Amino acid sequence: MKAFGLVAVAVLVTAASACSGTRRPDIETHAIPSEDVLASPSDSIERALDALPGLARSTLERTGVPGLAVAVVHGGETVFAGGYGVKSVGGDDAVDADTVFQIASLSKPVGATVVATQVSAGVVEWSSPVAELLPDFALADAWVTQHVTVGDLYSHRSGLPAAAGDDLEDIGYDRDYVLSHLVYEPLDSFRAAYHYANFGMTAGAEAVAVAAGASWDDLTEHALFEPLGMTSTSARYEDFLARKNRATIHAKVGDSFQALYQRNPDAQSPAGGVSSNVNDLAKWMRLILADGKFNGKQLIEPDALAPAISAQMITGPTASPAQRTGQYGFGFNVGVQPSGRVSLSHSGAFVLGAGTNFMMLPESDIGIVVLTNAAPVGAAEAVAAQFMDLVQFGSITRDWINDYATALGHYHAPVGDLVGQARPEAPAAPQPLRHYVGEYRNDYFGPATVRVDGDHLVVELGPTDYRLPLDHWDGNSFSFVPTGENAPHGSRSSATFTMNGDTASALTLQFFDTQGLGTWTR
Repeated sequence: MKAFGLVAVAVLVTAASACSGTRRPDIETHAIPSEDVLASPSDSIERALDALPGLARSTLERTGVPGLAVAVVHGGETVFAGGYGVKSVGGDDAVDADTVFQIASLSKPVGATVVATQVSAGVVEWSSPVAELLPDFALADAWVTQHVTVGDLYSHRSGLPAAAGDDLEDIGYDRDYVLSHLVYEPLDSFRAAYHYANFGMTAGAEAVAVAAGASWDDLTEHALFEPLGMTSTSARYEDFLARKNRATIHAKVGDSFQALYQRNPDAQSPAGGVSSNVNDLAKWMRLILADGKFNGKQLIEPDALAPAISAQMITGPTASPAQRTGQYGFGFNVGVQPSGRVSLSHSGAFVLGAGTNFMMLPESDIGIVVLTNAAPVGAAEAVAAQFMDLVQFGSITRDWINDYATALGHYHAPVGDLVGQARPEAPAAPQPLRHYVGEYRNDYFGPATVRVDGDHLVVELGPTDYRLPLDHWDGNSFSFVPTGENAPHGSRSSATFTMNGDTASALTLQFFDTQGLGTWTR
């Protein structure tokens, strides 16, 4: 599932020209001072920390999220860590600062930090062409295939469409299959269009892992988690399941949250598969805020980390000149707060049941991470935003809980062309079901098998028999309910057979046809 970051504004205050060229000898240049930000009220950090437990509890109460954990780092130390609510709805097992959550797309900046360790070690560069590291890597355009870099994939500017490959993961394909089939995805303009693509970033991570001579899961462990002492953090789903102190994910159903699903994100682990707790992630934030230094040791050279936490791509056009522009680095959202402070942030979202967020203000040497065990309704973002308001301004500037809930409502909107549609009152009769039965092929999604199950048709896709029962709709059209991370509760789509005489020759599943790839032929 796509995960997002806090929108930020680009404001640059300089005392001298930033243009290149010969410096005039009569003009003295100076570094941009840190005093170009609004001064925070005295003791604002201490007061924000005092208010944080109340903010967490009130956010749980207003949103209905079962549980959350939060940690704050400042001055090179973890100055706050705590848990609130419960690990599973209806239970009494309390969340604490050691409870492990699936962090969804917070995996992206964590993974980008792993890449920075390899840049620092001279194994790769952010500008390394991926095709030179992954010989089988291919996109739809041969020139782009040869020129796309690790940094391009980590800043979502490769031209791959948003969510490219996510549909393959939904029906059970593993990482190798998904990456080898990105070649079928239509491309937008290279380095000119921002499209958030989990498997694009995963391809960049795989290239780095190959260069390092390790699997991505092992590389993350040895290059980052072990040096920082992040003993409860892993990029493997099986490790998450083995934790005794772990949170259950909860999907949003109506106005409540229910523990309905499991979410195995191993296929896109570099982009969404890390599990961790706030105590461990606090150590990671300390590393970032200290320019790659941890406990007095330089683990990452600042020059290797700086590109990741610097703006590399505009995330989208603004609606007006007065609107602040969102920017993305390599795995990090990079923006400027209304106070003038640069912010680093990212959110994570599984519609099946996770919502997470972190925000750092390097100028103030402070960071906060919030993990929740519920589908994204803005709870994690609201806690972080309220806290950072108190740090910067001494008061909360808006109703962040309400505003984030409104902004994220689209995550829970059902999808598919039949949502809200009623079956025709006098539908045309279908063919006898045996006329639709057979094996169908699709170069991108792989084979599909159509069977009769009782008095219904069933379509089976993917390597693990992802099953779609079909209900007759009208003539040769049927309806089905898609499942998975990209199909919120209430989704419904059409399945339409193309007939050749009295035998079906093709099947189009509208839910899977976003990029024009959703037709199977007999």
